[in-house]
Amino acid sequence: MAAKKACESFSKSLIEDVHKWGCMKQTGVSLRYMMEFGSKPTDRNLLISGQFLHKELPIRIARRAIELDTLPYGLSEKRAILKVRDWYLDSFRDLRSFPEIKDINDEKEFTQMIKAIKVRHNNVVPTMALGVQQLKKGMDPKIVYEDLDEIHQFLDRFYLSRIGIRMLIGQHVELHKPNPAPHVVGYIHTKMSPVEVAKNASEAARAICLREYGSAPDINIYGDPSFTFPYVPTHLQLMVFELVKNSLRAVQERFMYSDKVAPPVRIIVAEGIEDVTIKISDEGGGIKRSGLPKIFTYLYSTAKNPLDEHTDLGTDDRITMAGYGYGIPISRLYAKYFGGDLQVISMEGYGTDAYLHLSRLGDSQEPLP
Repeated sequence: MAAKKACESFSKSLIEDVHKWGCMKQTGVSLRYMMEFGSKPTDRNLLISGQFLHKELPIRIARRAIELDTLPYGLSEKRAILKVRDWYLDSFRDLRSFPEIKDINDEKEFTQMIKAIKVRHNNVVPTMALGVQQLKKGMDPKIVYEDLDEIHQFLDRFYLSRIGIRMLIGQHVELHKPNPAPHVVGYIHTKMSPVEVAKNASEAARAICLREYGSAPDINIYGDPSFTFPYVPTHLQLMVFELVKNSLRAVQERFMYSDKVAPPVRIIVAEGIEDVTIKISDEGGGIKRSGLPKIFTYLYSTAKNPLDEHTDLGTDDRITMAGYGYGIPISRLYAKYFGGDLQVISMEGYGTDAYLHLSRLGDSQEPLP
């Protein structure tokens, strides 16, 4: 049925082209390569980068469009999923109809187009979340959501691929900026201070906690602010923000009606030879051992769901304190994208420790789903 809908609004030849490109091999790049290549954004390098993306992006986008059309449990037929699938097909069509990039003028035009593609896909995560909610609504309430392995695996692949596509487009677009800040190469900061990023992310999370609850626990950060390593600050900001937001909510809700002062959330930044590790510790009561596997799934949240059929995703950019159930699994994918990981260890009745491992070697290739 979903495939039929695709064919109604997209030509048969386009759908055939999607299937052809979806079978081609993807090419992964490493953080180190992006950094070294982007450190000299000459016309020649920008042309090479544009030509690479002209071939690479349709392959990655085609793979996701095909998968969106073949999901189990009738997920492909949900309205929100069809909307996302159409965005992917539109973007594939735009890329494939763009002629060969021969000179720097072609490359500039191409850059404007992929910039527009990136904007088109801005709301993919909440729209996918809405599609999954639409699926959950129609399912037997006795179904154990974390057992729906195929959907979790698909969403992991889908979001990991999305991180990669947005990184490649964003990196290419940023390299066109005429006067980059010192030590900045596109999206990458070659001397990023994890302590500084953690501080900014924590302040943003605390502001939201204050807005939603009227008060917020303190946050204490331990680590050397002068220590730096090459990484993508926006990725780290997102991960720390999500983890701190969860910790603040847990502590706030546990101590809201208590006479005791809410204990602070602690962030520790440790510098190793292979990894930089950031530990976020709270005394928010922890998670039941049986609930731990669920926190990495996309169909689970302990909070009230902020999405419903009537949500206009285009207008409200306010970040709610919780509810998608996506913060933790997507943060783990951001960590994995450059060779890191995220682990959560809980003491039920006391609190939770989240360990964010970031690879500082920058050599690992993108994981390509």
